[in-house]
Parts: sequence; C-alpha cells; structure tokens
Amino acid sequence: MEAGSIVLILVLAVPLVGGYVWYVALIRRRNRAQEALSSVDVQLRKRHDVIPNVLALAKRFMEHEQSLLTEVTELRSRAAAPYDKGDPGQVESHLQAERQLQGALRQLFAVSEAYPELRSAETIQNAQNTYREVEGNVSAARRYYNASVTRLNNAVQIFPGTVIAGLVGVRAMPFFELEEGSLREPVSAAEHLG
Repeated sequence: MEAGSIVLILVLAVPLVGGYVWYVALIRRRNRAQEALSSVDVQLRKRHDVIPNVLALAKRFMEHEQSLLTEVTELRSRAAAPYDKGDPGQVESHLQAERQLQGALRQLFAVSEAYPELRSAETIQNAQNTYREVEGNVSAARRYYNASVTRLNNAVQIFPGTVIAGLVGVRAMPFFELEEGSLREPVSAAEHLG
C-alpha cells in the first residue's frame, strides 16, 4: 500500500471512529439519565403510597379542609399516571405534576398544625415521619437524576454531540427542580388559613 492510500484511510477512519465514540457516549448518558429517572419514580411511588394513609387520617380531623384533601387526591392521581420516559415533554409534565403534589402535601402538613387533635395523634406523627423519610429519598434520587441529566445535556448541546444527537434522535432531558416561590419557603398554617 502506498502512503497516500494509508493517509486517505486514516482521514476517513478517524471521523468515523470519533463519531462512533460520541454516539456510544450519548447513548450511555441517555440511558444513565433514564435509569436515574426510574430511581426517582421508585421513590415517588413510595410517596404516592404514603399519601392515602395521610389523607385518611386527616379526613377524620380536618372537616373544613375538604378542598385541600380533594386537591391532594387529584394531584396524586395525576402524578401517578404513566408516561413515556423517552419523551422529554412527557417527562417535564410528569415532573411538574410531582412538584405540584409536593407543594400541596407541604400545605396539608402545614394546615394540620392548626388542628391540635390531629397534631397529637400518634398515627399522623408516624405518617409524617414516614413522609419525611420518603422525601429525603426523593431528594437524593432527584440529585442523582439532575447530575445525570446535566451530563447528558452537556453532551447533546456541545459540538460534535449536537450533530450526532440530532442524527440519532437523542434529546436533552428536563431537570427535576423545586418550584420557585412556595416550595422554597416554609409554609405555615397561619398563611393557609388566613
């Protein structure tokens, strides 16, 4: 083989090998992000499983808060609905529903502070402790998911990943963040009841 042929083969092979390496890296990052989203979903399902017990206990004492209890029930149903983890739009809608549910639950626990008989009930204390534990697990899973999404989104948005991602259909995924405003600030019973 002459030197010109070897150079031509190398000139053609290097971009192909480089493209393949980027392709594999993108697929691995997408799969890690989807795996992290599945971990978040496992923790969110645990949260969804705690909610009916909390609502059943709260209904006994919070007769004047039926609209809040109904809202939590509806938000739980929406958040627990199946969705396509491969569709960033559906993932974003799912995460938005979870953020709304989390806000409503915080509001419910804040309002429960205004009911001394509910506050003193051991069963509601146990339910709140279980909920706090689950929320800690959700938070840890959310951090892992967001870290995985950052790596994926960087790979998708930086050249040559932009080109390769467009060719193979790998898209950026949304972050799972807390809502601005009410979720970042503590909710008090006085604010809700006032």
